[in-house]
Amino acid sequence: MPEFPPRRDDTPTFPLPHIEHAPPSRISDLPEFHSLRRAQRRFGTRATILSVGGFLLYVLLSSFVPAVMNQPLFGHLTIGLTLGLGQFVIMGVTAWCYVRHMRTRVDPLARGLRSRQYENENRRTRPSAPPQGAGQPVQHGAKGFRTW
Repeated sequence: MPEFPPRRDDTPTFPLPHIEHAPPSRISDLPEFHSLRRAQRRFGTRATILSVGGFLLYVLLSSFVPAVMNQPLFGHLTIGLTLGLGQFVIMGVTAWCYVRHMRTRVDPLARGLRSRQYENENRRTRPSAPPQGAGQPVQHGAKGFRTW
């Protein structure tokens, strides 16, 4: 038989230990990661709509309005041929915008997350005494991350 009967509300008679919340162990749990994914998805959606929409418009015009597409601009150059060559321009502009977006918005966030992850890993595995060369920068090539 227990020495102390339980309380009527079934709360323990001893104090609960203070539980510290550990930082997220997975990088996908961080809010910065969600911000990174949101920026990447938002641009990907826009670029896809622009590229596929331009190509679809070209195909639909070619199919349903061939008289307009066969109108000569000058010499043997027609509106249809010009719009077809414009598809290469659209793809080039989309690729250029993608590279610029990744360099200015996504890569800085990814570098910050990567360095934060290395700091967390080093903090977990670091012994109590500081290791030799503690003032030197962290080498980021040891474990390696896949490229985007």
